[in-house]
Amino acid sequence: MNATTDSAAPASGLTDLEFHHVTSRILASIESQLDQWLQDDVVDIDARRTGGLLEMSFPGGSTIVINTQPPLHELWLAARAGGYHFRHHQGVWTERDGNEFFALLSRRASEQAGLALQFEPPASA
Repeated sequence: MNATTDSAAPASGLTDLEFHHVTSRILASIESQLDQWLQDDVVDIDARRTGGLLEMSFPGGSTIVINTQPPLHELWLAARAGGYHFRHHQGVWTERDGNEFFALLSRRASEQAGLALQFEPPASA
């Protein structure tokens, strides 16, 4: 193992490689859910992904941005209601106020879409 991998593991419980794998699965899961909603004619949320950044554009012009922060081993979520930083702890992504990532993403996306939306974590995120 290298120093980068070893030094990053204690803060998040993940090695750098695990962090990249898990966050990539999370972004892919969100994209898949958005595609399913578009196919089922639930809501048209445009998604653009560039590496570890996923931008969701909602009807009405608002956006939500999810960004991975590899040096910090964090997931960042920026929505109309504010910005949030999440850390992985014992298999769950939470922010300092205790909010879980997918619950908060669902809440903010529902607010911005004007209808109830529910995001779920991938099997092992």
